[in-house]
Amino acid sequence: MTRWAAVLAGGSGTRFWPLSTPEIPKQMLALAGDLSLLEQAVRRLEGLIAPTRIIVVTAERLRSETAKLLAHIPNENILGEPQPASTGPALTWATVYAAQRDPDASILSLHADWFVGDDQAFRETASRALDVAEGHDVLVTVGIVPDRPEVGYGYIEPGDPLGREGEGEGEGEGDARSVVRFTEKPSREEAVRLVASGALWNSGLFAWTSARFLAETRAVATEISGVLAQLEAGDVQDFFANVTAIAVDYSHFERSDRVAVVPGNFPWDDVGTWGALSRVRSQDNSGNVLVGDTVQRDASNCVVWAEDGAVVIDGVQGLVVVQANGVTLVTTTERAAHLKQLLASLPPRFRPSGGL
Repeated sequence: MTRWAAVLAGGSGTRFWPLSTPEIPKQMLALAGDLSLLEQAVRRLEGLIAPTRIIVVTAERLRSETAKLLAHIPNENILGEPQPASTGPALTWATVYAAQRDPDASILSLHADWFVGDDQAFRETASRALDVAEGHDVLVTVGIVPDRPEVGYGYIEPGDPLGREGEGEGEGEGDARSVVRFTEKPSREEAVRLVASGALWNSGLFAWTSARFLAETRAVATEISGVLAQLEAGDVQDFFANVTAIAVDYSHFERSDRVAVVPGNFPWDDVGTWGALSRVRSQDNSGNVLVGDTVQRDASNCVVWAEDGAVVIDGVQGLVVVQANGVTLVTTTERAAHLKQLLASLPPRFRPSGGL
């Protein structure tokens, strides 16, 4: 089988407001290093997936800028959604695109806006997930071995080891398991229990063969199956106009009986809020993350990002201070997780492009 990758690179530009905007959303920002998260995600595939077989699914409004950042990816492989419909329809489009060019395609699905602390371990795990998808004819999810009880992530409870049927066994044999259940964003107490029981974080790193994914689309993804023929006929506009928005986790993985999980033991973060930068960027001796023209005095555990102008913090703890695009945001690391709700409550002049 020939291996492809589908990189999900949409976004509304709200999670890292006021730095992020609809025109420059999170994945286009250098939040975890010198390169944008999108460029890091694609570079992470080197040696695993050829550039000619990397598909990037983004919003139509972002297609041109995405192509500029990824000049080595064929322009036709950058797919611009006419309207957002979540990951189920987006990955169905990517899978149909690959299958029509390569009927034996197997596909690795990943997001463009993650932090990964060990690229080699990521590639080894991704290759293993593809091995299992090809050898056992299943949809595979990679579960990250957790280092804390995180309430903001979903969890996977592994079941019995897969049998020895099919191809692709070898090193790592026996680590692939069935899935007992998925749990979405548990309470603190439930997260502690899940971690103690051996549950894994649901990373959103997936693998499948195009044949299995499309078979499961027809069998269980009722929100998508009714308009799949439009997509296969090349009518992308009508497909997105008529499909029901749904995450692939719900449309496929939670409904299919052909699902397996492979563990991933590498540093991973979905970089979901400003507070996450304390986990993915270097800190000073007081636990502060300082980016740009910043000065701190007797401050601790703060995230400060000065894009234009200088920021000075004095005697404060646990704050997020961001100065960008003519706006200064001051909040706490905890409340930074609720920026979408904040933006919805602000006067229109504060909202990116006048809306959300």
